[in-house]
Amino acid sequence: MENEPDHENVEQNLCAKTAEEELNKSFNLEASLSKFSYIDLDKELEFKNDLIDDKEFDIPQVDTPPTLESILNETDDEDESFVLEDPTLLNIDTIDSHSYDTSSVASSDSGDRTNLKRKKKLPDSFSLHGSVMRHSLLKGISAQIVSAAVSILDKVDAGLPTAIVSLIAVGTSHGLALIFGKDQNQALRLCLGSTSVGGQYGAISALSINNDCSRLLCGFAKGQITMWDLASGKLLRSITDAHPPGTAILHIKFTDDPTLAICNDSGGSVFELTFKRVMGVRTCESRCLFSGSKGEVCCIEPLHSKPELKDHPITQFSLLAMASLTKILVIGLKPSLKVWMTFPYGRMDPSSVPLLAWHFVAVHNYVNPMLAFCRGDVVHFLLVKRDESGAIHVTKQKHLHLYYDLINFTWINSRTVVLLDSVEKLHVVDRQTQEELETVEISEVQLVYNSSHFKSLATGGNVSQALALVGEKACYQSISSYGGQIFYLGTKSVYVMMLRSWRERVDHLLKQDCLTEALALAWSFHEGKAKAVVGLSGDASKRKAVVADRMVEILFHYADRALKKCPDQGKIQVMEQHFQDMVPVIVDYCLLLQRKDLLFSQMYDKLSENSVAKGVFLECLEPYILSEKLVGITPQVMKDLIVHFQDKKLMENVESLIVHMDITSLDIQQVVLMCWENHLYDAMIYVYNRGMNEFISPMEKLFRVIAPPLNAGKTLTDEQVVMGNKLLVYISCCLAGRAYPLGDIPEDLVPLVKNQVFEFLIRLHSAEASPEEEIYPYVRTLLHFDTREFLNVLALTFEDFKNDKQAVEYQQRIVDILLKVMVENSDFTPSQVGCLFTFLARQLAKPDNTLFVNRTLFDQVLEFLCSPDDDSRHSERQQVLLELLQAGGIVQFEESRLIRMAEKAEFYQICEFMYEREHQYDKIIDCYLRDPLREEEVFNYIHNILSIPGHSAEEKQSVWKKAMDHIEELVSLKPCKAAELVATHFSGQIEIVLKKLQNQVLLFKFLRSLLDPREGVHVNQELLQISPCITEQFIELLCQFNPNQVIETLQVLECYRLEETIQITQKYQLHEVTAYLLEKKGDIHGAFLIMLERLQSKLQEITTHQGEKNIKELASLKDVEDTMVDTIALCQRNSHNLNQQQREALWFPLLEAMMAPQKLSSSAAPPLHSEALKSLTMQVLNSMAAFIALPSILQRILQDPVYGKGKLGEIQGLILGMLDTFNYEQTLLETTTSLLNQDLHWSLCNLRASVTRGLNPKQDYCSICLQQYKRRQEMADEIIVFSCGHLYHSFCLQNKECTMEIEGQTRWTCYKCSSSKQVGKLSENSSEIKKGRITPSQVKMSPSYHQSRGDPAAKKAISEPVLDPQQIQAFDQLCRLYRGSSRLALLTELSQNRSSESYRPFSGSQSGPTFNSIFQNENFQLQLIPPPVIED
Repeated sequence: MENEPDHENVEQNLCAKTAEEELNKSFNLEASLSKFSYIDLDKELEFKNDLIDDKEFDIPQVDTPPTLESILNETDDEDESFVLEDPTLLNIDTIDSHSYDTSSVASSDSGDRTNLKRKKKLPDSFSLHGSVMRHSLLKGISAQIVSAAVSILDKVDAGLPTAIVSLIAVGTSHGLALIFGKDQNQALRLCLGSTSVGGQYGAISALSINNDCSRLLCGFAKGQITMWDLASGKLLRSITDAHPPGTAILHIKFTDDPTLAICNDSGGSVFELTFKRVMGVRTCESRCLFSGSKGEVCCIEPLHSKPELKDHPITQFSLLAMASLTKILVIGLKPSLKVWMTFPYGRMDPSSVPLLAWHFVAVHNYVNPMLAFCRGDVVHFLLVKRDESGAIHVTKQKHLHLYYDLINFTWINSRTVVLLDSVEKLHVVDRQTQEELETVEISEVQLVYNSSHFKSLATGGNVSQALALVGEKACYQSISSYGGQIFYLGTKSVYVMMLRSWRERVDHLLKQDCLTEALALAWSFHEGKAKAVVGLSGDASKRKAVVADRMVEILFHYADRALKKCPDQGKIQVMEQHFQDMVPVIVDYCLLLQRKDLLFSQMYDKLSENSVAKGVFLECLEPYILSEKLVGITPQVMKDLIVHFQDKKLMENVESLIVHMDITSLDIQQVVLMCWENHLYDAMIYVYNRGMNEFISPMEKLFRVIAPPLNAGKTLTDEQVVMGNKLLVYISCCLAGRAYPLGDIPEDLVPLVKNQVFEFLIRLHSAEASPEEEIYPYVRTLLHFDTREFLNVLALTFEDFKNDKQAVEYQQRIVDILLKVMVENSDFTPSQVGCLFTFLARQLAKPDNTLFVNRTLFDQVLEFLCSPDDDSRHSERQQVLLELLQAGGIVQFEESRLIRMAEKAEFYQICEFMYEREHQYDKIIDCYLRDPLREEEVFNYIHNILSIPGHSAEEKQSVWKKAMDHIEELVSLKPCKAAELVATHFSGQIEIVLKKLQNQVLLFKFLRSLLDPREGVHVNQELLQISPCITEQFIELLCQFNPNQVIETLQVLECYRLEETIQITQKYQLHEVTAYLLEKKGDIHGAFLIMLERLQSKLQEITTHQGEKNIKELASLKDVEDTMVDTIALCQRNSHNLNQQQREALWFPLLEAMMAPQKLSSSAAPPLHSEALKSLTMQVLNSMAAFIALPSILQRILQDPVYGKGKLGEIQGLILGMLDTFNYEQTLLETTTSLLNQDLHWSLCNLRASVTRGLNPKQDYCSICLQQYKRRQEMADEIIVFSCGHLYHSFCLQNKECTMEIEGQTRWTCYKCSSSKQVGKLSENSSEIKKGRITPSQVKMSPSYHQSRGDPAAKKAISEPVLDPQQIQAFDQLCRLYRGSSRLALLTELSQNRSSESYRPFSGSQSGPTFNSIFQNENFQLQLIPPPVIED
């Protein structure tokens, strides 16, 4: 926060701060702006709930703060030292030697225009916040800068502008300082310096004015400093020895002490300048605060305080913030030099510009300085406080993450900051919410950059590459702020920017014709939610009043605009849409401002000029009326509102509006008539109640409609049902003291209303009763309409009654009436009578009951429910009696008589209820079994009784016994549920259960549910422990009732004996099952003989029915094929475990069986299915070829006496097919081998290239000692380079213990990559190797490499072909490139097979059980096409 002198001070001290006519108001309001900034400070003091707790990011205190020397000497903990990637960025060699005379580059040629890597889009904040900043060109100053830049006639040759400081001084490239006045013409008041001195000193590179605007400090590109008196224009000091020669002045700053200034040069050093006057002689003493040799400082910012904060305890320290290339420092210059804080940047772009800015802010009722610093795209805020001990305490506040790189940061007030990014866009940001308020493009300014001074071109460019790179985007001296205004210096102009006042922001939106946005912005000012507010003073009520007046003016303008912009021609829908967009805004803001007078008088009159606008206006009122936000509508508007909705046939809307309005000012009779005609019963009741305090008339009207059809026994229409429901709800509300349909009856009327309603209900006759009317018509009507709900209404009313005498009389009286009406009439159903007695039972069961009901009435009800004239409504009568008993009515009955009548009426739920009261749980089982609706629930009931604790052992035993007695009935009911029950609770009595099941079908179903897990029954077979004889009994039943499922069931069954089971299957002649069991037993040959016998019998059927062409013959052929496939599968499953002789004993009889029918036929008369049989025989041969050698097959065929005598033509097709298959597979094998050989050669070439590739280090110095690897003199020291790019001396790595053991070998590890990891953990070694952090194959460059050549141990180690872990990793990666088996594995197996002497594709030499071939894996696939067929 800078010091803001008042208006007179500025005028008196000739501080030039001028503007053109359009800007004069803002300059004349300078004093008020100062007041506004004080007001902002007060606002912040009131803002007690700050967004950030300053304790959250507390930087801990240290006992002894570090000294400046210790800070300078410490090593920067950066991950990588700065290395300039592209030296051509500096363009030092290509810059003209005289370019320093023009000193800076225009913004069109400078700035970070290539750094457009951000992906976020700028938010459209204009509609939300309006235009926050006002930016204007200072034409007078800009014109004179351009004029002074060249030497024409008597004009000075000032050169291009290079620096600016507020109030307003501009430095030029020819060494002149131009001081401009404050008049309207912005005239040049002073021209300090001369071009001759400028030629000697160079361009002005920095400017500073002290607090009282009496002194000006100028820093020059060649290092000199001058001080000028702004009142007289005299040169007071010319300082040439304040800092080392040959460096440019980058910054020069006055502190709050006018005798103390700080300067920063291009060598990165910072000096304190103390001005003294001794014996009339002005002197300057210089002290080095920071040496550039320890780290270059490129930005400094002393803390300035306003006059009203001059007594702040922090000001006595004279704090100074400095930003170097790696960290920031905050030091105190007084009372003695002391470092209070250091803060490193962390990782950032080396070309980004360090920025610093102080400002006083209010946090938790205390005003303290806050330092903002950033480098790149993150702004950090540090709050500086002084604690009770006198020490400075620094807390880190919430930092600001941006999506752009900053080149300037400026506080405009304590809550608002202005940021300039590297593409020259201004961003106005609210600090506390981090919301971006506005974005302004300022490329037209052509901002001056200070690049030449940072490169120190005027002195030969003797600066570091890092500082020169930062200087590419440096514009420190081109932007200056003062009193809420920011000045931007361009090559040919000066712009000023400031916050607009709240009124100006609203007016700006109005000029853009954004009326809705203007109203929204004004409302945010009204509610105190707007950001960057300027110009609103006073307390909250005063501020709201000022804004509200302005909003009213805008609303009138808005209404006029809505009427003028209305389309005159076109569809009515277009006009309605226009007003629907416009009118609701007027209504919203009038109600928000609580100006109903304005809304219903002037606004309504204005909008009533247009009928469409009037209709839209009235419709807009509806949601506010319904939400109770709008009350007290004028009678005229209310009348127009009802008429409008009535005209549009929106009667439901009319009803909802009436019940929310005060209708006392309307014509009651007319409204009631309208409601009755349009069936608006809620509105009618509301009008009677609220308008006339009449509560009985609405009920009479509704009763007259619904009573006649109910008394006549007719069905009510939907409209009448709605009326009856409303009547019940209305009666309930009246008896409960609530208004209908919403609200409450006035307390003084509640007793009266209750008495009136009760008296009405229990009237003996209606007002206009006919002679035929029965007594108590209203109670009778309500009971007929909905007995249950009417009794519920009475029950709720009884709950609210107090126990006074009148209330007790009312209760007894209405109960007597109910009994008289319902019991003495046969018009009511059992359900309705039951509801009455349930209601009575509940009332009688209350502890404070005062009602009396004759007990004989309950006996009559029991007789009525249990002994009806017919059997209709059985479940209804049972449910009614059950509810009566559960409500407490059981005390009114004799239990034994109740049970007898319930059993007689087959009310099993009643029986269950009574038995459960007496704990006779076994009898409840009979109730379930006899009840057809609930019989399946008996299983859950038995399970719950036997498993849930809380029942005695005797009770459980009785239930257990009852279940055993009814087990056959339970099984027939649900076999799976019965099996689950038996397995859970009767596992020890399974044999007894089986004996009870005499029906064989039931027994089969039960055993299947119990033993077959596919049935879905959750049975634990291990706990069940079923004997094998039971399983075999189930298998025998299965053979009888479902023989097709025997094999599938045997596959899932566990507990059975093979011999006994084989006997069972043989008994029922299930040959496939027998073969399956023999195979499982291990008798492969026996199983084969059975299958062979079945195959031969099937073939016999075909040969004996050759002449019959029918479906049966086709089915026989299908049976042959199925049986053959099963037999082949049997042989294939077991051939792996048999020797060659045993295999032949299986396969050759099968082949003989398939060829036998073909032998019997003559060539002249082939059988009908000859081709099919040949195909099946070929299938047998193909299957044999995998287990029997091809020569053996051919030899066996040729030894056959039939084919040996010249019948080879019969099997010619078979043999040729076998040979084709052999040729195809041989070609396939050769092709695959060739492909794999090529693949192996390619893979090994790539592997060799990858493991022998050189490593490229990232830097030429050791990452530990930071010395170049060439500078170390130790001859035995080796240079180690890792694959991650880091380079080390081996001696340095040894000192850091960067070695680890891997497979018995010592390996180096990268210090930087593994320093944060636990290198000693073996579990992380593999992952570290994959990431390149443990790099076994280092490149070693040793000065003494020739010494190791003579070492025999070294030669031996080199000669051993050992793969290190990195090569193994590359090899594994190569293997993982392909799915399935490795190609190298395929090649290995093929080469082994090819080198074998007995190499034959179909040989049986590899028949051992341990042989596991890749090609026999079922997932093995080669995606190759077969060889082409060669035609002769």
